[in-house]
Amino acid sequence: MDRDKTVFLEVIKTHQGIINSLCHVYYRLEEDRRDTRQDIILQLWRSFPTFRNECSVSTWIYKVSLNTILSKIRKERRSVPQESLSDAHEGITAAADDTLQQLMQVIHYLESTDKAIVILNLEGYSHKETGIMLGFTETNISTRLNRIRTKLRELYNTKDHELK
Repeated sequence: MDRDKTVFLEVIKTHQGIINSLCHVYYRLEEDRRDTRQDIILQLWRSFPTFRNECSVSTWIYKVSLNTILSKIRKERRSVPQESLSDAHEGITAAADDTLQQLMQVIHYLESTDKAIVILNLEGYSHKETGIMLGFTETNISTRLNRIRTKLRELYNTKDHELK
């Protein structure tokens, strides 16, 4: 068991950036990020004994992390009313230092699954790999990604217009 713990801790240390970046994209408040990070690590620990190296460790971490986050968001939605799109636009108008910061702000307002698709795409995963992780076909990922890009452009342009 100690060997498993040591290996697990090394895996987490090596791939903690994946967990941190996903928490950052899905949660604005640092406290929520910390709580979610702990939930993810707990879920990774629970599923670690069943990891069979059928995919890379980073893919496994993405899959478990995203499933944990999406499950947590579904639970939160049942108890907390959702922001309206106009509220989202108000939040987007906060000044950002650079284009990447603005893009991350806009991504925050996407639906949970759409966020996952964008993040995996930005991380360089293929449509097929993304589909496997999220349970969609490669074609469906491609179609959704095109729609997401259009939505991001609209949100970004609205934000850009509001900042001027």
